[in-house]
Order: sequence, then C-alpha cells, then structure tokens
Amino acid sequence: MIMLSRTVEIPESEIELTAIRAQGAGGQHVNKTSTAIHLRFDVRASSLPEFYKTRLLAASHHLITAEGVVIIKAQEYRSQEMNREAALQRLINLIRELTTVEKARRATRPTRASKERRLEGKSRRSSVKAMRGKVR
Repeated sequence: MIMLSRTVEIPESEIELTAIRAQGAGGQHVNKTSTAIHLRFDVRASSLPEFYKTRLLAASHHLITAEGVVIIKAQEYRSQEMNREAALQRLINLIRELTTVEKARRATRPTRASKERRLEGKSRRSSVKAMRGKVR
C-alpha cells in the first residue's frame, strides 16, 4: 500500500512496474542490465476517491495521457531498486501536487498609509525628473 494521506492509499496491485534498459551513455553496465523502471498507473481504473480522479484527469500534465494513464520513466540511478523508489515517489508527488486545493484569496483594499507612501514616492520622483531640465 502506498499512502498518499491519512485516508487515501493506493494498492500496489494498481501500479504496473516494468524493468527496461536505461538510455544514454554508461558503457557495458547499461547495455547488459535492465535498471530503468517504467511505471504505469491507470487513474480511471484505480481505487482513488472520485475527487482525486477528477482532479488528475482534468489536469493537463505531460505525465498523464489523454486516456488517463500516468506514465513515469525513472532511470537516474544505477540500481533497479532505487529507480523503483524514485518512480513511486514521483507518482506520489504528482498526485499530491495536482490534488491540493488552493486557498481562496480574499480581496483586500490598500491601507491609507500605503496609498500615501505610494503618492509621496511618485511626487518625489516627479520633482527629481523636473529638476533635470535646462538651467535658465
């Protein structure tokens, strides 16, 4: 079980992890071993609460396909286990990032003192510029 919060968790059976060969330079090691991890998580078929599903499917994120499948490829590390942990952590971070509810901003008015400071600064700047004229 992967814990997202105190009440929400994902069973590991819903996450498909596949070991593949990593790309890029690395010599003999990278050519022989399958250390990279390809993670697939189907949001629609998951047991996530409906709120999480709608938020994830509505988001236009490069890791989420149009069919609602999260695809993560982890190949930063030389060991398969560390790449597995990195992929799972990236999935958790993605879900948490896209499902946090922003606090609504309450409209406020500027204070009288801040208005006066602003106007004072503008008049001071105006007088400085006025003094740059030709001397007669």
